[in-house]
Amino acid sequence: SEREAAMQFIEHIIREEGQKFLGWRTVPVKSEILGKTSGRYEPSIRQVFIGKNPAITDAMEFERTLYIIRRRITYGIRHNELPNNFTDVHGNKSNSFPGSSYLYITNLSARTMVYKGMLTPCQLSEYFPDFHDPDFESALALMHTRFSTNTFPSWSRAHPNRFIAHNGEINTVMGNANFMKARQALCQSDKFGEDIARVFPVINEDGSDSARFDNALEFMHYGGYDLVHAMMMMIPEPWERHTTMEEEKKAFYEFHACMMEPWDGPASITFSDGQQIGAVLDRNGLRPSRYYVTEDDLVIMASEVGVIPDLDPLTVVEKGRLRPGRMFLVDMKEGRIVPDEEVKKRVYSAKPYRKWLDEYRVFLKDLPEAKAPKTVEKDRILERQLAFGYTYEDIRMLLGPTATSGVQPISSMGNDTPLAVLSQKPKHLYSYFKQIFAQVTNPALDCIREELVTATETFLGSEGNLLDPGPKSCRMIRLDHPLLDNKQLAQIREVALDGFQTATLDALFPADQGGLGLERAFDELCASADAAIQAGCNLLILSDRNIDANHAAMPTLLVMGGLHHYLVRSGARSRVSIILETGEAREVHHFATLIGFGADAINPYMAFDSIARMIEEDMLDIDIDKAVYNFLKGSIKGVVKTMAKMGISTVASYRGAQIFETIGLGTELVNKFFAGTSSRCEGSDIEQIAEETLIRHRAAFPDRHIHAADRALDSGGVYQWRSDGEFHLFNPETIHLLQKAVRTGSYEVYKEYARKVNDQS
Repeated sequence: SEREAAMQFIEHIIREEGQKFLGWRTVPVKSEILGKTSGRYEPSIRQVFIGKNPAITDAMEFERTLYIIRRRITYGIRHNELPNNFTDVHGNKSNSFPGSSYLYITNLSARTMVYKGMLTPCQLSEYFPDFHDPDFESALALMHTRFSTNTFPSWSRAHPNRFIAHNGEINTVMGNANFMKARQALCQSDKFGEDIARVFPVINEDGSDSARFDNALEFMHYGGYDLVHAMMMMIPEPWERHTTMEEEKKAFYEFHACMMEPWDGPASITFSDGQQIGAVLDRNGLRPSRYYVTEDDLVIMASEVGVIPDLDPLTVVEKGRLRPGRMFLVDMKEGRIVPDEEVKKRVYSAKPYRKWLDEYRVFLKDLPEAKAPKTVEKDRILERQLAFGYTYEDIRMLLGPTATSGVQPISSMGNDTPLAVLSQKPKHLYSYFKQIFAQVTNPALDCIREELVTATETFLGSEGNLLDPGPKSCRMIRLDHPLLDNKQLAQIREVALDGFQTATLDALFPADQGGLGLERAFDELCASADAAIQAGCNLLILSDRNIDANHAAMPTLLVMGGLHHYLVRSGARSRVSIILETGEAREVHHFATLIGFGADAINPYMAFDSIARMIEEDMLDIDIDKAVYNFLKGSIKGVVKTMAKMGISTVASYRGAQIFETIGLGTELVNKFFAGTSSRCEGSDIEQIAEETLIRHRAAFPDRHIHAADRALDSGGVYQWRSDGEFHLFNPETIHLLQKAVRTGSYEVYKEYARKVNDQS
């Protein structure tokens, strides 16, 4: 049978890895207590026993071998990639396991055992009679009962995972998982021997957010990190704005920020490797964690008080709660609770992180001055604005107020304009994406009052080997935030320091070739990026400055999302930072989507040129440098607000997290350029996206000469109704009918109003 073949394959891998297969045990269960749903999907549960090779003398080495065995079994069966020398007991070569996606190994360890299922807490010990065996003893236990808020419940998704149990949501998990996938190409470790690929892919893409966090944690732990060290990297304290934090600790966090972004979101995570058991709270403290210590050395950590109903309060000698970013650890070897500061000091004082940072990390402000490109000529500014789809509203209602005040202008809620796919106007690709926001169990942040926990710092450069951190792991350029003015981009472009090399690629396509030309130009761009990276480039600038009558700018979001995923798949993404020199991006939603799909830094040069033009024409009474500063300040504030709606604190976590869904983009286009993004309905393909771009391009570069006086920006009409602007559900005609119905009390007039609104929608 399929099950027997799978068991034989497991035995084969155990022996192939040099260990001794001892036998199988069928875990006794009481199936009759299960409900209808859990009973329908009840698995057959087996325990396998493995004898350690006598040549292995270190317990951790044996744990690592078991990890390799588990990874090989899981990948081999799920993907039908079985060794050539594997045959079943009948001598048949088996290379297919239909239904193999249902195989799940809860754990494979000499230190811990995992019992779990689609069960209520009260059912657990009843379903598994093992719990009633007097010989079944443990000094520690980690348990979690939960609702599946982000995924559908299943036996395999029950908690705990192999190392953790998690109360909360990892909101940035898609970005975290993609970057872990990209880092695999650079990972080498003598811990895994010469063939580290045996444990790849690190992340199970079908797993829940908690499972994928667990995948990354165990890989880092078996790759050489202490469990506490790995947890500090993945869920760091808010160090960026913490003025009283010890410098050594802050240096630790900054150093590791060059290696890995935080796994961000509300989270109380308990963890154990069988020798120590602990818990850590996210930087915002958005999940409760409380602990009791009794006089007989019983330690209880739980999300609520009272989970042990018969606990005598008189026996409690200590109680408290876990604070944001803090860690609670019980070391079973030492037999004591290790305070947060002590356990972290062991980690951050182990290496000279401050010295490494001072020697190798570079601040943008310390780079040599460079000459910024000239502002677009006065007679060409309108041409560029038309090509990038600027409107009169963009100039007067967005750019001007932001450049003057340093904050995004406030507008009322509600949008009665058509979806981008239904609009009669050519829309930017950004308009097809809607931001996902926190709801139900997932709280948003107050990024104004809780500014301490937010962070916009960005690091540019190539990452090193995640499993072999050293001084050069922090050889990066540190930015205060990912939005660059023209001078800053010039500094980066001309950087001549060891460890940095830039390349600029034109993000353009032939203006006479439509969607086919756009897709071909994108594929050529990917090939050029590959060649640049192979030549040592680790700062890649994608620019649309060189547009002309024959070459249109590729949609910046299309290029960014597509190249990001292309490099993730090829394993080169962690070797390069992608910087956008774009005339298209100019508002918060544009910046948020670009960062959300992987942009490391953005230079919205056309916004600066437009602001400079407004100052020249006395539309703004402000110095250009101050205006640019204000625009960047207001824009990054807006990005932080956008992140906060989803409960995300740091730009580093938000980058590549794809906290968006599309409405009106075709599946083929989404799969190629925005892989993993939800698409709520079909719609525009690359041909239509190219045509929308070319409509704007033709307005800027018409076939026949049009006198300058006859050319002007479109009114826009998105924020306010205009006769030549975007269509609005509530327009002068419908508003007039509503007012008339109210004034006259005429039901017939109201029905006419309702008919027009309903017909339009």
